[in-house]
Amino acid sequence: MRIVLLSSIVPFINGGARFIVEWLEEKLIEAGHEVERFYLPFVDDPNEILHQIAAWRLMDLTQWCDRVICFRPPAYVVDHPNKVLWFIHHIRTFYDLWDTPYRGMPDDAQHRAIRDNLRALDTQAISEARAVFTNSQVVADRLKAFNGLDATPLYPPIYQPERFSHTGYGDEIVAISRLEPHKRQALMIEAMQYVKSGVKLRLAGTASSAEYGRQLVKMTHDLGVADRVILEDRWISEDEKADMLKQALAVAYLPKDEDSYGYPSLEGAHARKPVITTTDSGGVLELVEHGRNGLISAPDPRALAEQFDRLHADKAATAKMGTASLNRLAEMKIDWSTVVERLTS
Repeated sequence: MRIVLLSSIVPFINGGARFIVEWLEEKLIEAGHEVERFYLPFVDDPNEILHQIAAWRLMDLTQWCDRVICFRPPAYVVDHPNKVLWFIHHIRTFYDLWDTPYRGMPDDAQHRAIRDNLRALDTQAISEARAVFTNSQVVADRLKAFNGLDATPLYPPIYQPERFSHTGYGDEIVAISRLEPHKRQALMIEAMQYVKSGVKLRLAGTASSAEYGRQLVKMTHDLGVADRVILEDRWISEDEKADMLKQALAVAYLPKDEDSYGYPSLEGAHARKPVITTTDSGGVLELVEHGRNGLISAPDPRALAEQFDRLHADKAATAKMGTASLNRLAEMKIDWSTVVERLTS
């Protein structure tokens, strides 16, 4: 089958939204398909958003491929009779973030009109697809709530999971992701004030801004935890990730209302580490079962510190959770063969 993978990007920004497309391309080729990967730039400026969507809608790929698989918005507005969606998220400021402090625009007649038109366009374009998959139940629920459309969760695996190994359970809680406010590295640093064990915290990843990176460093000193928090504000290679995780005590991933479980959670699971998250972390809660393959804390520094200490104090129980963490992936069928079969059937 000739397949086009179509998604939007913010130029020069790398992350999971690109990885899911690139990794799928390789797996589809391995399965015998011909694949082209197209990215188009897209910014969610309210004054430009509908113009950009109109440009995407004018694309007709019918004569070039047998199937289009679409990812980030607004790729799914493209015209094709055999369109399948692996829907990653809405343009959230116009959906579930509208009535929150993260809206970033006035709640006035002009912006409500843009919101309402965008939702109507999305509903029409998504309903044209022959199948709609999402990266989590959280996103499927949003599609149902806002667009009245049904979707099936199809959980994204990571690339080459065999590179992650396990050599034991040391003292470090490891959190590898972009350093951003909504990933809540600050909450983890705050928690380190209250730990009573010898647990340490390693935060690794590129900061969303130089200022935010400096704020985190300052926080470790202001709270007196700089000797127990290792902060690496830089790009972490895949080999470095594997090395950091193999002797880690656990993985921490506690974003605010994340769309899916996030690659850091999967990387930890493949390294047989329990995953620590919070009750408001969104899709991560589809993966983590409290006390079985990880721990779920209230989003409070003292409560989080108790969970850190719990893992450090009983490493036999931690090891049991680590094994369950790996087994959980098989239970949820998080693997590339499942993905390829569903997207090409």
